[in-house]
Amino acid sequence: KGMIFNSYIFIFAFLPLCLAGWYLLNHCEKHKAASAWIILMSLIFCGYVNAVYTLVLIASIAANYGLHRLLKKASGSAKKATLIIGLVINIAALLYLKYCNFFIENINAICKTDFNLVKLLLPLGISFYTFHQISFLLDTYRGEIEECSVIDYALYISYFPKLSMGPIVRYNDMAAQFRDPT
Repeated sequence: KGMIFNSYIFIFAFLPLCLAGWYLLNHCEKHKAASAWIILMSLIFCGYVNAVYTLVLIASIAANYGLHRLLKKASGSAKKATLIIGLVINIAALLYLKYCNFFIENINAICKTDFNLVKLLLPLGISFYTFHQISFLLDTYRGEIEECSVIDYALYISYFPKLSMGPIVRYNDMAAQFRDPT
């Protein structure tokens, strides 16, 4: 179910290619390009089994970065409404993609109904990146996120070592590490 960290493809192909690109770009002082390289490799990691996983992750990143930008501009009740919309979208997506069939099975068992299960895919790391994005939106709402480029945000959300296994880390705890080219 995805690329495994101890698989041959990861150890002998993915990781060396990922590190070589990152070190080469940083050595040439192309730090944003190095970050973009890690994002690209993270998207490949995410979509290794199913490319649709990558599309779900990209859509989620785009929507939440847009909400972040709206939160930065909004004030008062508009700011609170934007946060609530962001929370509802993220939680609804997670509930639908991860738990829809669980709810259908339980309704069928309890109510003796025969609703059909929905054929859904379960994107790699959806719980982790959804909770990262909720945390980010809350930090933005509280004014704890200063400036964040789309590249920094996409790297924070998609970074492959934490994409599938966590931990859930706040943006400000990772941002300085991403900006350090060494």
